[in-house]
Amino acid sequence: MSATEAPPTPSVDELQSPLARLTDEQIEELGREFAAIHDEVFAELGDRDARYIRSMIELHRRLVVLSRVLLLFSRRKPAWIAGTTMLSLAKILENMEIGHNVMHGQWDWMNDPQIHSSKWDWDSASTAEAWKHSHNYVHHTYTNIRGKDRDLGYEIMRIDPQQKWHPVYLAQPFYNILLMAFFEWGVAVHDLDFQAIRRGEKSKGQIKRELKGMAGKARTQIVKDYLAFPALSGRKGFKSTLKANFTANIVRNAWAHAIIFCGHFPDQTYTFSQEETEDETRGGFYVRQLLGAANIEGSPLFHVLSGNLGYQVEHHLYPDMPSSRYSEIAPRVKDICERYELPYNTGPFSKQWGSVMRTIARLALPGGAPRPKPGPYRGG
Repeated sequence: MSATEAPPTPSVDELQSPLARLTDEQIEELGREFAAIHDEVFAELGDRDARYIRSMIELHRRLVVLSRVLLLFSRRKPAWIAGTTMLSLAKILENMEIGHNVMHGQWDWMNDPQIHSSKWDWDSASTAEAWKHSHNYVHHTYTNIRGKDRDLGYEIMRIDPQQKWHPVYLAQPFYNILLMAFFEWGVAVHDLDFQAIRRGEKSKGQIKRELKGMAGKARTQIVKDYLAFPALSGRKGFKSTLKANFTANIVRNAWAHAIIFCGHFPDQTYTFSQEETEDETRGGFYVRQLLGAANIEGSPLFHVLSGNLGYQVEHHLYPDMPSSRYSEIAPRVKDICERYELPYNTGPFSKQWGSVMRTIARLALPGGAPRPKPGPYRGG
C-alpha cells in the first residue's frame, strides 16, 4: 500500500465480535475452562505467594527510606537525581504492583490484616472506597460496555468510533497530556461520578462524604510531598526536594496512565453495546473480558513495575488472582484462545502506545471508522 492510500475498510467479519460466532454450548464450555484455571490456582496458593507480596512491600519501603535520605541533600545534583529516581520507582511499585492489586482483594486469602483490601490505602489522591467502587465493581463488571463502563475513555475521551462525537473532543489530544501528568487527580475526580450526581442518584450525604474523603486524601498528599518532606531538607533544600517530589509524582502518573491506556484502548480491543450483554452468561462474561483487554509484552522487571498489568487479559479474566500468577496462566489462556479461535491481544509497548495515541488523535475529529481487529490466536 502506498503512502497516499487509505487503509482498507474492515470487512463485516473483521469487525464482528468473536463472541457472536460461538455457539451457546461453546460459551458454556469456555466458562467452565476459564473457571477451572481460577479454582486450580487458588487451591495451591501458599507461602510462595505470601512471600512475594511481602517482598514487594519490603522493597517499596526500602526504596522510600533510601530516596528520602538522599533527598535530604537534594541541593546536590547527584543526590537529587538518585533520590528522585528511587522515589519515582517506589511510587510506581506502590501504586501498580502493591496498592492496585491489594485493593483488588488479590491477597485477602492470606487473612493478614495488614495486607487486606478492606484495610489498605495507597499513595494516591483517590480514596480506597471510591476507587474500589468505580474500578473493582463498575469497570470490572461492565468492561467495555458502552454507556456502562465509565472507564471507557474516562468519560472525557472518545476512544471508540461508535461514541457520539462532540466538539469538546477536539481538545482531547491536549487534555490527554494533562491527564497523563496528573492522572491520580483525574482518577479521583472521575471516581466522584458527576453523571450520577446530575441524575440525582447520590444523596447529599453520600456526596458530602465522598468530597470529604477526597479532600482528606488531597490534604494528606499535599502535606506529605509538598510541605513535610521538603521541610526536612531545611530552608535551603526545601525547593529542590519539593521539585523532586513533584517530579516523582509526574513520573508515577505518566507511567500509570500509559500502562492503563495500553491495556484498554488499543485498536485491537472490542467494545460492546448494552443489548449484546443483556442475557450474558458466565462464559460470555469471560469472553467479553478477554476481548476488551490487551496485553503488553516486556521483561520480568517491566511486568513488576506495571503491576503485572502487562497481562491485562489475565487480569480482566481474574482480577482477584495474585498478579504474580498471571505469567504462569498465560499459556493456558492462549491455549483456550487457539482452540476456540479467539484472539489473544498482545503486542510490544511501542505498538500498543502508538495505537492508543493514534486513536485519541483521530477520534478527536468527527467520524472515524473502526480499525481492523486481530484474527484467531494461532500460537507462537
